[in-house]
Amino acid sequence: MLGFVPRGFRKAQHELCSSCLQVIVDTPTSPVTSGLPLFFVITVTAIKQGYEDWLRHRADNEVNKSNVFVIENAKQVQKESEKIKVGDIVEVKADETFPCDLIFLASSSTDGTCYVTTASLDGESNFKTHYAVRDTTVLCTDEAIDSLTATIECEQPQPDLYKFVGRIIMYRSNQEPVARSLGPENLLLKGATLKNTKKIYGVAVYTGMETKMALNYQGKSQKRSAVEKSINAFLIVYLCILLSKATVCTTLKYVWQSNPFNDEPWYNEKTKKERETFKVLRMFTDFLSFMVLFNFIIPVSMYVTVEMQKFLGSFFISWDKEMYDEEIKEGALVNTSDLNEELGQVEFVFTDKTGTLTENSMEFIECCIDGHKYKDCISEVDGFSQTDGPLKYYGKAEKSREELFLRALCLCHTVRIKQADQVDGLIGHPECKNTYISSSPDEIALVKGAEKYGFTFLGLENDFMKIRNQKNETEMYQLLHTLNFDPVRRRMSVIVRTTTGKLLLFCKGADSSIFPRVQQEEIQQTKVHVDRNAMDGYRTLCVAFKELTQKEYDRIDRQLNEAKMALQDREEKMAKVFEDTEADMHLIGATAVEDRLQEQSAETIEALHAAGMKVWVLTGDKMETAKSTCYACRLFQTSTELLELTARVVGESERKEDRLHELLMDYHKRLIQDVPKPRGSLKRSWTLSQEYGLIIDGSTLSLILNPSQDSSSSHYKSIFLQICLKCTAVLCCRMAPLQKAQVFPLYSPLTEQMLFMSCVLADSWVCYLFVSCSSAHITPTETPGFAAVSDNAMLQWRPFLYWTFLGAFEGLVFFFGVYFLFHNSSLEDNGKVFGNWTFGTIVFTVLVFTVTLKLALDTRFWTWMNHFVIWGSLAFYVFFSFFWGGVIWPFLKQQRMYFVFAHMLTSVSTWLAIILLIFISLFPEILLIVLKSIKERSHQVRNKMKYCTAFLQRPLLLSTR
Repeated sequence: MLGFVPRGFRKAQHELCSSCLQVIVDTPTSPVTSGLPLFFVITVTAIKQGYEDWLRHRADNEVNKSNVFVIENAKQVQKESEKIKVGDIVEVKADETFPCDLIFLASSSTDGTCYVTTASLDGESNFKTHYAVRDTTVLCTDEAIDSLTATIECEQPQPDLYKFVGRIIMYRSNQEPVARSLGPENLLLKGATLKNTKKIYGVAVYTGMETKMALNYQGKSQKRSAVEKSINAFLIVYLCILLSKATVCTTLKYVWQSNPFNDEPWYNEKTKKERETFKVLRMFTDFLSFMVLFNFIIPVSMYVTVEMQKFLGSFFISWDKEMYDEEIKEGALVNTSDLNEELGQVEFVFTDKTGTLTENSMEFIECCIDGHKYKDCISEVDGFSQTDGPLKYYGKAEKSREELFLRALCLCHTVRIKQADQVDGLIGHPECKNTYISSSPDEIALVKGAEKYGFTFLGLENDFMKIRNQKNETEMYQLLHTLNFDPVRRRMSVIVRTTTGKLLLFCKGADSSIFPRVQQEEIQQTKVHVDRNAMDGYRTLCVAFKELTQKEYDRIDRQLNEAKMALQDREEKMAKVFEDTEADMHLIGATAVEDRLQEQSAETIEALHAAGMKVWVLTGDKMETAKSTCYACRLFQTSTELLELTARVVGESERKEDRLHELLMDYHKRLIQDVPKPRGSLKRSWTLSQEYGLIIDGSTLSLILNPSQDSSSSHYKSIFLQICLKCTAVLCCRMAPLQKAQVFPLYSPLTEQMLFMSCVLADSWVCYLFVSCSSAHITPTETPGFAAVSDNAMLQWRPFLYWTFLGAFEGLVFFFGVYFLFHNSSLEDNGKVFGNWTFGTIVFTVLVFTVTLKLALDTRFWTWMNHFVIWGSLAFYVFFSFFWGGVIWPFLKQQRMYFVFAHMLTSVSTWLAIILLIFISLFPEILLIVLKSIKERSHQVRNKMKYCTAFLQRPLLLSTR
């Protein structure tokens, strides 16, 4: 109620002012004239906004009023989720959503793990593994968890979903307090769902508006569409016209009244009160009277039409059968109707690769060990391996190296096993396989790949990882530390201890992250395979290891524990320890996994291009892998000329910024300076003789966004932006998440004129309109990088000025056409003369028919609803005019319109005038349509002639049998 009422009054504030002025000042119009439209606008807006607010309120109540169980005095107490307080211990069961941000204490699993999905938070549908605090995993009953006495110290609430710093201090009788570090792996976020775990216990740490989910939604202003913003800007122009008209009329009135005879004629003498009124006050009230008289220039009905179109259009989106998902049995959901029309005006689409263009379902394809390729199952007799590159013989790696590589695949991951369900009375089949669970499909694919080659991961139990080797023997490895993957390092590692006491570090990651940290003489034989696999479109990872001494491990263990317990700068301290630990390793080999394209992803990209949209793909993958995927999904065509801004072409030398400057200026000249500007067409067009695509990597993008101070690179951003605007597709590879986020601000000066859409994947394509606020951004007009913005802005104002002048022309035609008609003193055969009410009725009739027929001329796609609304509107106007003027209404004091419309139509001159004025008003529009049609046909003929000429000029190829 408090939300939509101000919004309704905001849209109707002009009519509200007009109604108030009509009550205060003496005006020739009734307050009802503005009061009824005011009431209608507020009512329609209130119903629309109220309905949408009610839907949101109902959805909020479903969450806030849901019942949860809190442990109090060793018993379960049922509460509403909104009443949970910080420090409450909450029990959550399988498939339930976490009601607040919880520190994970214990679960039904003996190893203190649980699995969650965060699809409602970040779109990721994969299971994520979370870990309970080590010392509380045994507290898996109501009585046990209620006996816990502890203090939690953590950072202030902040919106980053993947960051959490804290520690828990546990107090036990007759013992020293025990402190443990808390990180993101211990935090269960509100909105996430518990999966494959019977129940968990957690303590509330952030509740209400302090949860990370709530913080990500705070501070978001109400989104307004570009159409609404344009309407508001245009209304300012009309308001200025209204003020100008009122000022001119007020001035002319007092100029005319400067003659005493005109000021006070004998038949209309002033009253004493009028003579004593202060002249400035009289001028002000006259100004307000003219404002009220001319207030019709503000199109209030347009707001109602736009609001109703948005509201009803949202239902059509929900009813669209082609947007219905059979798997989840749900259709499209419109959260707000304020941005419906934006969907048809999107110019740029930003999308990730993995999970959006591809299925995010990985399959192990092959691997290489010491330069030897393995693509089939390993046999004890001989290995199915072959060698690429400079080696001239076929063979395989040493047996010990093969086993070391496969053990690395079985140990270096965060995969967990979901035990197969047990059925009473049945004995588990020996061939029954367990289900692997991980937040990364790559890890599952690698574990399955190792299993295909004879090494099977059996799970983690009491900090010991179990694997079964090719001889069907079980091996045990104590998991000492996991150095988790992060997008900056692009790698992850584990430190394990064998049963013989040997300490090993296994590491896997991107080639750009692993190669600088291994012995350089080991790289070349593996790099050949990595590059070939990347060009085939496979995702590649390199695997390395090193053996640690006890002294080295003790130092690493101490540094890791100190960094984990830090409440300040924990991430920086952890990163430094990781960097020191993952050094001087030995390269073993590499893997290749395939991520298949989404169904109809290529057709979708082609449809976006056909609609004139430019697609950006932002990915962290290797350039060759991403490039191959872009060709497969038809983002790049075989005829597309690719422009490359990568470390390979820019180089790594000291003069790389000079080289980047040369490339930018060369591309700018080729795409912008040497291409003639299109003429005449205001629509999107792909008429360039050559399509261009751009490939840029993360390091080069950083150079563009953050250039050095001593380089002549002040215009890097603007030049780069101009190049991107001329490319049909852009691929950004080797991108860190932070760099992906920096791409959108790059376009902030354009967001007032251009619309963006970002695409993410949960279980199907879900598109979120990206609307960025640029009200605080100031761009100098002389900046060369934004010529496209000014052109686009001019295109918006051209139609506005065209329609404004066309409206002025038609208004003059309406008025003076009828005015000249009335020069004839008698318009009827009986000699009777029409009056002012007939004059106004003729003008209004011509107006209604002209505007409605203009709408018909501008309609490009006809449906039964178009016909019903357009022709029905004309029929309703005629019927209502007869009905309103044909009955004496008892509630009206004066009925000046009585029988006016019917009497008007008895005159043949009036019929001819109405038809002639409608034709004259529509003639410019009809002429413009005819000229456009002729131009388009001639353009098509020229294109066909060019095609035929080019076809005939091709050399004729003859073949003989």
